[in-house]
Amino acid sequence: MTKDKLFNRAGYLKENYHYFHLRDTAGQERDFHFHEFDKVVVLLSGHVDYTVEDITYALKPWDVLLVKHHTIHKALIDKTEPYDRVIIYLDGKYFDRIMPNAGLMDCFEKADKDARQRITPDDGQQEQLAAALEDYEAAMRDEELGAEAIRDTQMVKLLVLINRIYASGSSAPDRTEAARDPKIGAVLSYINENLGRELSVDELAEQAYLSRYHFMRLFKAQTGSTVHAYVRQKRLLYAARLIREGESAARAAVESGFSDYSAFHRAFRESFGISPGQLKK
Repeated sequence: MTKDKLFNRAGYLKENYHYFHLRDTAGQERDFHFHEFDKVVVLLSGHVDYTVEDITYALKPWDVLLVKHHTIHKALIDKTEPYDRVIIYLDGKYFDRIMPNAGLMDCFEKADKDARQRITPDDGQQEQLAAALEDYEAAMRDEELGAEAIRDTQMVKLLVLINRIYASGSSAPDRTEAARDPKIGAVLSYINENLGRELSVDELAEQAYLSRYHFMRLFKAQTGSTVHAYVRQKRLLYAARLIREGESAARAAVESGFSDYSAFHRAFRESFGISPGQLKK
């Protein structure tokens, strides 16, 4: 894999949502990647370190991880223990459409904004979560008339519960995130706020008050990516969002910081598997 392709789009969602309950001793590890859909991870047993952007969460049983679409992430799994987890893929637009005032996807927006993607339910919330997962899996086994409607209802109830747990702010103090250098955190915020500008390594190093060499080493250690690859992927994700919101591909390229449209078109196709024009259609 080249340095410019450290991140990959992973998985497709052709349904409104998809629920997985996976049990194995290894799990599936991927390099840094992102999805077009929102993702919930509930760890039931085992140990896994999830890196979301520049924060690494050491998940413990019953921790819940919220990964917003387009967020770069990676799992590092302890393969010495059984790995039991629930993973849910969600098409946020579907839930916003069927229940526009319910705020079912608000937890993803808040998690992304606050850089607090992990939820640690207390004992009572764990019991509620376990019951909600059990109810949904029972609905999955139901083949009677109206079973699909029951599954949809159970999924909505599960999302309501997750939002309530997130709003309660539950987070155990002994499960703090891995060390995050505030200088790199500030640079990541700066990148996200200035994607339309030229973002050289030297400029970003100055933002962090570090030498070019020290900054590049620290950035790679914190994010798992080179500076160039990270900035380029963030530009592409921003351009894709602009195109979906109605901007022309040419305008989206400029707004996201690409001065050469042919280079943008090539990078876009390499990253997303489709051209900007196809995405717009």
